[in-house]
Amino acid sequence: MVTYKTRKNRKMRGSKTHGWGSMKKHRGAGSRGGRGMAGTGKRGDAKKPSIWKNKKYFGKYGFKRPKKITVVIKAINLKTIEQNIEPLLLKKIIEKKNDFYVIDLKKLGFNKLLSTGKVTKKWSIKCEYASKAAVDKIKNAGGNITLKEKKPIVQKAEKVETKEKEVKN
Repeated sequence: MVTYKTRKNRKMRGSKTHGWGSMKKHRGAGSRGGRGMAGTGKRGDAKKPSIWKNKKYFGKYGFKRPKKITVVIKAINLKTIEQNIEPLLLKKIIEKKNDFYVIDLKKLGFNKLLSTGKVTKKWSIKCEYASKAAVDKIKNAGGNITLKEKKPIVQKAEKVETKEKEVKN
């Protein structure tokens, strides 16, 4: 058989304070002037001078996290370039030198080359990033690709003092 517990609320009917003692207790945040930094408004005259003295009462203090440098990747597939090579030639966005089509992905508004599609012509592509498969496909078709050089992160070398021993002959 399931037993049900009667709520405290039901038991306290008729009791003025519902078991919280004096009337001024258990009023919530109102009994202490509000939560947090409340109570410094129109009627907080007693608190104001003490708050003015404490310069760190308002605002945030502590560490500021360093912002991460993010690179936004805008990628294009080999297939898309292959399909649009003639219109791009007409608009003079890409050039044809000898047998090579010279393509700068930055002019097209992209910075990464992906490998979906076939390469039927010789391309000379300049871009920041490229997948390994895309590089292989371009080189197998007789073209070449130049990638942006990645700058190595240089750390300050610690000074290491070495003591040389004098050798007496």
